[in-house]
Amino acid sequence: MGYKWQCVEFARRWMYLNRGYIFDEVAMAYDIFLLRNVRVIRDNSLLPVYSFRNGSRRRPEPGCLLIWEEGGEFERTGHVAVITEVLPDRVRIVEQNVDHHMWEEGQDFARELRAEVAADGGFHIQCTFEEGTILGWVIQTEDPTHAELRVTPSPELFNLLMCEMPTARVQGPWLDSSRPEEAAFIAKAGAWLTAVPELQRSYFCISESATAAIKHASNELHAMFMHATHRVLKDDELLARFKLPRSIWPKLRQSWNNRRNQMITGRFDFSVSAGGIKVYEYNADSASCYLETARLQGTWFDSYGYDQGRCPGARLYPDLVQSWRKSGVDTVLHIMQDDEPEETYHALFMQGVVAEAGIRSKLIVGMNHLGWDKEGFVVDQDGERILRVWKTWSWETALDQLREECDEDEALAAIGRQRDRDTSPRLVDVLLRSEVMVYEPLWTLIPSNKAILPILCELFHDHPHLLDTAYELDAELEHRGYVAKPIAGRGGFNISIVDRNRKLVEKTRGQFSRQEYVYQQLFPLPVIDDLSVQIGTFTVDGRYSAACVRVDPSPVITSASDLLPLRILEDEEFLTIRG
Repeated sequence: MGYKWQCVEFARRWMYLNRGYIFDEVAMAYDIFLLRNVRVIRDNSLLPVYSFRNGSRRRPEPGCLLIWEEGGEFERTGHVAVITEVLPDRVRIVEQNVDHHMWEEGQDFARELRAEVAADGGFHIQCTFEEGTILGWVIQTEDPTHAELRVTPSPELFNLLMCEMPTARVQGPWLDSSRPEEAAFIAKAGAWLTAVPELQRSYFCISESATAAIKHASNELHAMFMHATHRVLKDDELLARFKLPRSIWPKLRQSWNNRRNQMITGRFDFSVSAGGIKVYEYNADSASCYLETARLQGTWFDSYGYDQGRCPGARLYPDLVQSWRKSGVDTVLHIMQDDEPEETYHALFMQGVVAEAGIRSKLIVGMNHLGWDKEGFVVDQDGERILRVWKTWSWETALDQLREECDEDEALAAIGRQRDRDTSPRLVDVLLRSEVMVYEPLWTLIPSNKAILPILCELFHDHPHLLDTAYELDAELEHRGYVAKPIAGRGGFNISIVDRNRKLVEKTRGQFSRQEYVYQQLFPLPVIDDLSVQIGTFTVDGRYSAACVRVDPSPVITSASDLLPLRILEDEEFLTIRG
């Protein structure tokens, strides 16, 4: 029914037990206000539901769902309760995850909310929290009278717009070299977001409607990926598809059972156009472009004195700070990276975030300076134990080394021996040690692996944001064209694009050629001014936080592709600029 003991789980369970139907997967409670139907469990048929804004002339009724907007008391998730009784001046509700106390003897409701009828007949329910807004109620009914109008945005609002700044620029450097992460960025990339001269004044605009849609898609897809992860970790046959060392399967399951709510952040990769919003994959355990999205694209616009619209990355930094404050890190956080320029500014940016969250951190570059203490704990070069870790590289990047090291440990265990502590600590001695808590958790290996994509298609058949994906290439995919992806690939490596005429359009090289593949329906990125354009959305604590745009002259976005500034404009302004 959903995450125990959250409000959405309760609402779905109440409807199942009392009405015999449920609503499908939603990411946030406020998303229930957008539902169009519920599903009857007995025969899988659909019944219509309509949403009525608080103050509607159609009053709520027992059994309908009362929905709160995101923000205030309910942070960014909103809230849902079930209305059990409607009186002239109040309603009674049952709910979960608000007040944590026993009901009084004989009471059969959680709370009463005052209500009043306006002169026009509108029914207004008052929120009991000073900071909280009731959106309205959702009723299973065939009658849409007084319901919220459902307006479908114009398709052209989903086609991104590429623009160019005038040559004039505010005087002075636009990057702040006094910030360690920006200094590291300058050392790697220079004073531009792209090294291509003709693109250095280019930027993209996206409409408010498209932004709202990708926010909703990101929230919904995160919930779907979590649902699929749960399914995989309960089924050995499915888990075997992911080609992960069997020695870490128990740790994967333990990680999911204990830490399923401790994912800090990830990034979805989308194609966004009038043709629809389609997700390619979820980088759930490591992503790039945080600095560029959270700060540099906004600073770039500021340097030109551009104040139209708003920055799609503005929430990322404060959201990350809040997530780390809630993370439970109670000792020094070791930030581990390879000696690569991009990883350096990436690591320094996150170090600034955790410092803002009140967490002390230390950077570790490579494994050469690590050792052991007398009790057998891995320590840094200062002798401080490594117990909390955030890493710039993905679990998949480390997986080949982890496989080899796990196999070595298993071989020693088979002959009753342990590894000699005189040797230097290995990656497995840090990342898979029971005393060490790693961010992102080990279970994020599952949603980040392309082997989850066919499972999503099976669980959420014909979902509008999913592309058909299979473990084996079939005639239907060959007919429509397909993309072959290594199940544990990263950064656009070892991808082959084949069109409907079976012509190889693109093939990238890389380190994942010997892995097994999945085959995803071909849905090319939109091409604007000879550039393939991909939208990335960042989640923090499982919720949409920010967006960026990456471009490449080839059909595949890789780790070397450029990130160009992105701006959100009101729909009317967006359409005016499009002309």
